[in-house]
Amino acid sequence: MCEEEIIAWLLEGDVSIQYQVHRDLLSIDRPDLQARIAHEGWGAQLLSKRNSNGHWGREFYYPKWTSTHYTLLDLRNLCISPDNEEIRKSIEMVLDSCKTNDGGILLLKAKKSDVCVNGMFLNYACYFQADEGALHSLIDMLLKENMSDGGFNCRSNRSKAVHSSMHSTLSVLEGLSSYEKNGYRYRLAEVETAIEEAKEFLLMHQLFLSDRTGEVINKDFLKLSYPRRWRYDILSALDYFQRTKTPWDDRMQSAINQIFKKQNKEGLWKVQAKHPGQTHFDMEKAGKPSRWNTLRVLRILEHFSIPIRP
Repeated sequence: MCEEEIIAWLLEGDVSIQYQVHRDLLSIDRPDLQARIAHEGWGAQLLSKRNSNGHWGREFYYPKWTSTHYTLLDLRNLCISPDNEEIRKSIEMVLDSCKTNDGGILLLKAKKSDVCVNGMFLNYACYFQADEGALHSLIDMLLKENMSDGGFNCRSNRSKAVHSSMHSTLSVLEGLSSYEKNGYRYRLAEVETAIEEAKEFLLMHQLFLSDRTGEVINKDFLKLSYPRRWRYDILSALDYFQRTKTPWDDRMQSAINQIFKKQNKEGLWKVQAKHPGQTHFDMEKAGKPSRWNTLRVLRILEHFSIPIRP
């Protein structure tokens, strides 16, 4: 397919895909499409699973992929309208009832909050315009866990990890950048410094390579999954860099090369992996052409002015 045909194929997808294609590839504002996400397709399906107590699943983090946490993350990534009142009430409920002593959101029955989960929570809480005062303790906790190498690790406050995790670093980066983008001010200068240091941590590894040996850190980093949940991969990292309007850095090139290797003969990208576990429903099937992955690749290439076929 040529690029025009690929975009036409994308526009046959869910209304959330249509909205992001218009916004990111066609530079057309379509608030009418965004408004429809709550009433049809994937967005309406996810909202329909909300319980009368404001949770999805049984509680904040259980069962895992159908829990309140991951459902809210999915809804944020669909770009459902940020003024959705049901979602805002659920986030307010979590902030009121799920904090632990270190100021973060409690994960299951753990005594200390999870850095990665709190980064993801901050991501969608800021998107849905949570009260800033309720987020102060999360910012305090996350900044305290910023490691000496610039990144973050979900084990830093539980098992004394000494090296950052790509998984946790990207999740926290997304949260801190959402905080910055949505106009929050508390400790903003420190947040901005942490963002730049964490970006450098990812780039120092060329997004997937050991800074010591040059070997692939984890082969799963090269698999293109959606939703990615808490797991890191190169496509999600590159999508973060385009979303935050980060300028091109030559250390991204190796990851771009890997992305092009995964393009099929029709010019599309597949879902390569599905993370095991119960879901509300599957947006796409593993092994099949993916509108999510193709959209994300195209907007990365658009941002960095890279031709779709080099």
